[in-house]
Amino acid sequence: MEAGELVFSSKKFAVRRRYVELSPGCTHAYDIVSHPGAAIALPLLPDGQVVLIRTYRLAVDQELLELPAGTVDPPESPIECARRELAEETGYRAERLEPLVSFYSTPGICSEHMHIFLATVLHPGPMRLEPREQIRLAPLPLEEALRQIERGRIVDGKTIVGLLYYRLYRQPESCE
Repeated sequence: MEAGELVFSSKKFAVRRRYVELSPGCTHAYDIVSHPGAAIALPLLPDGQVVLIRTYRLAVDQELLELPAGTVDPPESPIECARRELAEETGYRAERLEPLVSFYSTPGICSEHMHIFLATVLHPGPMRLEPREQIRLAPLPLEEALRQIERGRIVDGKTIVGLLYYRLYRQPESCE
């Protein structure tokens, strides 16, 4: 059980208030978003294209270009979540999923731990979108996706982290 007074609870997260004594006689209340975590797939096709999605995000009132991702549904593991979300949002099934990087999304206010997996040996299939989801596939060559970050057209944090991490640390060296 998580520490703190429950302030708000929803299907995907809860807000808990914790009181911390910063110095004798000085107590501060912190509101913390308690989140089960998320998993992200970086689906890479044999031709070097990354399967991105376009989806509308109400919180920022715009359509974003993102890697497929979703909230971990305990007792589901992050890798199971990445596999599920990849199939639901893109239709692709991955024979291989390997961990790329894990990080906290906004540790100043939220416990969400994000896990990015490289998804390869992909097999196409039908998408299984939830009724509220409006997602379109937007495959791009990796280098073009990186240019979209540079131009400010990819602004989703998890997508930026995943693409740049893969490019810097995991992409095979070119033979050119």
